[in-house]
This record gives sequence, structure tokens and C-alpha cells, in this order.
Amino acid sequence: MRSQEAVERALAASRADRGVVIVQERSTANLRWAANSLTSNGDMRSRQATMVSIYDHPDGTRAGVVTRDVASADDVSALVAAADAVGREADPSPDAADLASGGDSLHWDAEVPVTSSAVFSDFAPALAEVCERAHGSAQELWGYAEHDATSVFLGTSDGRRLRHDQPDGKIEFTGKAQQRTLSAWAGRHMPDFGRAEPAEIAADISQQLGWQAVRLPVTAGRHDVVLSSSAVSDLYVYLYWTASARDAAEGRTVFGKPGGGTRIGERLTDVPLTLASDPEAPGRETAPFVVAEASTSVTSVFDNGLPLAATRWISDGVLENLLQTRHTAALTGLPTTPYIDSLSLSVAGGSGSALDLVAGMDRGLLVTTLWYIREVDPQNLLLTGLTRDGVYVVEGGEIVGATTNFRFNESPVELMSRITASGATESTLPREWNDDFTRITAPALRFADYNMSTVSQAS
Repeated sequence: MRSQEAVERALAASRADRGVVIVQERSTANLRWAANSLTSNGDMRSRQATMVSIYDHPDGTRAGVVTRDVASADDVSALVAAADAVGREADPSPDAADLASGGDSLHWDAEVPVTSSAVFSDFAPALAEVCERAHGSAQELWGYAEHDATSVFLGTSDGRRLRHDQPDGKIEFTGKAQQRTLSAWAGRHMPDFGRAEPAEIAADISQQLGWQAVRLPVTAGRHDVVLSSSAVSDLYVYLYWTASARDAAEGRTVFGKPGGGTRIGERLTDVPLTLASDPEAPGRETAPFVVAEASTSVTSVFDNGLPLAATRWISDGVLENLLQTRHTAALTGLPTTPYIDSLSLSVAGGSGSALDLVAGMDRGLLVTTLWYIREVDPQNLLLTGLTRDGVYVVEGGEIVGATTNFRFNESPVELMSRITASGATESTLPREWNDDFTRITAPALRFADYNMSTVSQAS
């Protein structure tokens, strides 16, 4: 059974007044290596469907939403029966709305693109050579590469048929040296493995391990810090996820205005920082329509199929938009600006790399990755987390050694006003969040008075 057939079967079987069906078909190939040896590879296929069964009652519209894996026509029938049953008994939906309108996808009936381990045909031999060289340098490499091909099919009871095909991928390297007492990490977003260069990533790892040969004590406290683009992306992906207009208007987040309303239109920083999303951004393309498998403060199942457009969330330091469904936009009186699965952070005038920012420091730290990030206080978006796999000491514009890891306590909103220099925006890979978010570009950033609250024993 093709995914397109699953959509049609589900819509035909439902006894609800209206309905939306989302089918996501995914193929994944992965490659693993450990201690300088390729260890395993695998291919996987999956298909998941969501049925939204909508009932129009005099006391309010209700929606039943069920998501399940589907492999057969019987699975589809069971899914529809479950969603219909939930919808009949559900409470009225506060976000109820007409189904979104718009055009159809011209390639609805095309075959689904599939990936496999063959995607690594050039990468794997090059990786084997890199691992052999690492062995000769008394270094060890571990890592994981993944390539995905996902097709999403969205059908509605009023006849809309939308589709999007999404390639994606990533590479993560961890290097070890000196009886595995030294550790470094590097990662890349890699939707096209024909462009992967494992030698470049391994060289980054080797350079970091070389810096770690000298260990220097540094106390906790506030430091002049350069965060790599990966570390920056981890902070600002989280900011994006929490940028709910409804939560802000209800006074639950840093984006709420005292006394009610949101801070949209307020200047958050004098630094010319822009945070934006574009479903058609080259290299970060994503579905150009809403795909919502649940209703939350930032998504609505009634918005499924709503067209997406390029959106600025922060523009030259001014908060311009927050995440809005049609329902929350009606509550706040602001435009509908749905979630987009792509993000770009930039600072006007930024140039160079993290090492170029390091060259401008008298004394400070270079932090390559962050880990175990958790929210402490939503009122100012205070986050805590750990540094990991490389904190480097800078003196006179040069890296002179490595130091301990730290726990940090910082707000990415407050940090925007303490940016003292920016690198060029580049494709990067979050360390903490890359299982959920990969399509991001960001620069390395230098911050004044970054709060390394305590020394951590984490490696």
C-alpha cells in the first residue's frame, strides 16, 4: 500500500464531519564507527499516520487525533476507528477553525524517494582512510552518520492534497587520545553525503585534541567567552521553541509584557541580530505548509496545510514575531506566524570563524559544545547546562591549553545584549538538539561576562 493510498483510504473510511490525514514515510541509512574501525551500518523504513477526525456540534467543534504506525489497510482502518471514537467523545476544541485553504502539490502521485547505505559509497572509504591516519597518530575516532529521506502526505476531506519530500542527514565525530582521557566533538549537518568531507572533520578533532595536551586551571565565574556556532545554535533553537505568542500573552515567558500582552515591537538588544525562518532557504528547505500532529500553544491540527512564508522572529534586535496559530493570532490580535522547521541566526557585519573571534581576545575561553541544557526560569528564559568535550583557554589571542568543564547559567535573551563580536553565519549542527532540529545556520559569537557558575566533573 502506497502512502497516497493510505491517505485516501483513511479519508474514505472516516465517519467524522471533516478530517485531515497526515502520512509520513521515512527511510533511514546509518553508519557507525568506533575506535578507528567501521562497526555497523543499517537501513530502516517506517510509515506513520495521523488521523484528525472533526465533528461539528452545536456546543462546539471537537477533534479526535490519533497517531500510529501503519503498514496495511487494516492498520489504516484501525487508526480511523480510533480517531473517530476519540473525536465523538472529545471536549470542544478551543482552536477549532475551518480547514486551511490553498493549492495542491503537483507531484502528489510521484514515487517516494528512498535512501539506503549506498548513500555512503564515497563517504565510507574516505572515513576508513581518516580512521587509519588517526590510528597512526595515537588518536581514536568514534562516530555516527545518518541520512534520511522523509515524504509527508497531507490530505483533507475537502479535497486538498499536499506533499513534501525532505532529505536530511548529519555526521557526529568524537575523538579520544591519551588513554581516552582527552575528548573532542565535531558535527555537521549533511543532507547530501556527496559533499561530506570526513578528513576536514577529523582535522578539526585532531586540532582540538592537540590543544588539550596542556591542561590549565580556570575558576568558575564570569568570563569572556567565544561559543562555537554549534553551541550558539543549541541556545537559540531553545529560544525559538519557547517563543509562543499565547504563552507570552498570558505572562508565562520572557516574551510577555508586564501587565499583559507580548513584547512584540520591543527592542531586545542594540546588537543587530536577526533570527528568521524560511521554508525555502537553500540547504535548509522544509515543508512549505503546516504539518501539525497535535494542538499545542504553537501548533493547531486545524491549521494543517496552511501555507508557510519566510518569517523574521527578531529583526535587527527588535522582537518582530512570535509563534502563532490562527487561533492564538485571533486571541492576541497579531498576524498568524506558524512554526517553521528551519532557522537562521545572523548578526549584521559578522565575519570570520570562531578562531578569528579568539584572535581578538586578550584572555578568555573558547567553548565548542554544550550539553544537558534545561530551563530554570521561563520568566527570563534562564537556562542551565554543561560544557562538554573541549573548553579552551585563550591568552593573547591564542589557544594555550584546555581547562575543566563548567555548568553555566545564562539566558539567550539576556546574552544578546552581551555579544561583543560575531563570526559569519554558517551551516552548523546543534549538539544537544540534533535529534529534533538540524536545519539551522548560526555564527560563532563572543559574549562578555558569560556565567560559568560552577566547575563540572563531566567529561
